Amino acid sequence: MVTATTHEGVTVITVRGHLDDESAPRLTEALVEAAGNGSARTVVDLSGTGFADSSILHALFDGQKIHSAAGTAFVIAGPLGTAVSRLFDITGANRALRVADSLEIAMTC
Repeated sequence: MVTATTHEGVTVITVRGHLDDESAPRLTEALVEAAGNGSARTVVDLSGTGFADSSILHALFDGQKIHSAAGTAFVIAGPLGTAVSRLFDITGANRALRVADSLEIAMTC
């Protein structure tokens, strides 16, 4: 499940459950909307995500690119679950994306 809320200039996209090629389009849609809504920052909260595959990494990297072009900060919030953390470690996404340990930190880092 992918939901988005905006409050005080920050859009938080909350992702829960398993993420794969079926849920990636909804995440991509939410990221595109967030980049265009005028918020100063977008946070993708993955703390409730138990599984993610490469299609989600593509959505996150595309999101990072469009947010950069829009001049909007883009941060991933954890804590990341074991499977998601492993995916980020193996692929190097944890070095290529800004990842914060919690939603609270991601809101201001």
